[in-house]
Amino acid sequence: MREYDEPDGEPILPEDLLAPDPIPADARRLGLDRNTEEGALLALAGSLDPSKLSHRVIAWVLIIVLVAPVLLGVLQEIRTL
Repeated sequence: MREYDEPDGEPILPEDLLAPDPIPADARRLGLDRNTEEGALLALAGSLDPSKLSHRVIAWVLIIVLVAPVLLGVLQEIRTL
């Protein structure tokens, strides 16, 4: 053993280099991960920090983008009545 080797050092695993997974456990049980569309949205939303203004702006933009098609569809159905 050389002088710069640590005798009791733990090996670095590939999982140690990955970012923490912001996807909840129940979503992972459903098969969602960062590689699926819905899982990518969950990962993005889960990684936002509410103490940062830019993250709050992104959250509001996501809400608008996800709710706007539903509201437009309801308005179109109301007009056809």
